[in-house]
Amino acid sequence: MAACEQQAQCAMNYKHLLLGALTGLSCVMPPLALAQNKPIRLIVPYAPGGPIDVTARALAERVKDSLGVVIIDNKPGAGGNIGADAVAKAAPDGLTIGIAATATHAVNPWLYTKMPYNAANDFAPITQMVRVPNVLVMNADVAHRLNINTLKDLIAYAKANPAKLNYGSGGNGSSGHLAGEMFKKEAGIFAVHIPYNGGNPAQLALLSGQVDFNFDNLATAAPNIRAGKLKAIAVTTLARSSALPDTPPLSDTLKGFAIDTWWGLVAPAATPKDVVAKLNQAFVAALNAPETKTRFATLLAEPAPSTPEDFGSFMKNERAKYEVLVKASGAKVD
Repeated sequence: MAACEQQAQCAMNYKHLLLGALTGLSCVMPPLALAQNKPIRLIVPYAPGGPIDVTARALAERVKDSLGVVIIDNKPGAGGNIGADAVAKAAPDGLTIGIAATATHAVNPWLYTKMPYNAANDFAPITQMVRVPNVLVMNADVAHRLNINTLKDLIAYAKANPAKLNYGSGGNGSSGHLAGEMFKKEAGIFAVHIPYNGGNPAQLALLSGQVDFNFDNLATAAPNIRAGKLKAIAVTTLARSSALPDTPPLSDTLKGFAIDTWWGLVAPAATPKDVVAKLNQAFVAALNAPETKTRFATLLAEPAPSTPEDFGSFMKNERAKYEVLVKASGAKVD
């Protein structure tokens, strides 16, 4: 009998030791990888090499210790809709997440006649990642010739010379187009919109003097601003940008004007809240790391970590804003 009791006690002790070992193991292994022993797939709905792709890869590297391996899966096409749709229709297990951007989650729902996903209902927000200011720029020679140095100068010239100004953009429904329409509405001016096939042709048109002003991504425009070829009139964020501290925001003249570029992380809608919370914790920590801020600064991008709830509210407000702008612009993609 004593031998049986001794064997039972040994078995009990072994069980406790095994449970203790497994508990310790769960503390050090990545929580999502531990569940299914698979890497996390982060879908980027744009081609490799752009700012969104670069920031996604930088964060994937920084969360290895907390989440395990994160693989970047580029799925470009249809203005980002193909990649966003792949996220929406993925299994809601936390092992597939993706990028939500201004285009995919605020503009495209109103721009495209048919959408493969519902931007409002098919995603669980994780955190905002980044915001990149846009900047109102003029050809430096044109600005000098017209004696335009400030936003007030530009507005005054446009009002005194109706329909003489034009502006370029990367295409109908692009961020530059919609920023221009918002500017015209808020300033009470008129300028002819000239769409180009992409941001680079639009900038070349501005540099050559074919158009008078553009709303461009600050990261794209900065080299020519520094070279003196473009004159920065104002940034589109509510506050001044640390990347261009001497340039005032449009909101100094046009109260409340804000239309910058942003992107963040989302998961399929049915992803459990505790999984979303783990993802948020890991990516917010990565975004707050000094190394991340330094890396993003080279892209003139500012980390913008948030709670899932705040990012969800932000995207809802952005959709409402762009609904008005897209409909007012008349832009449509079939």
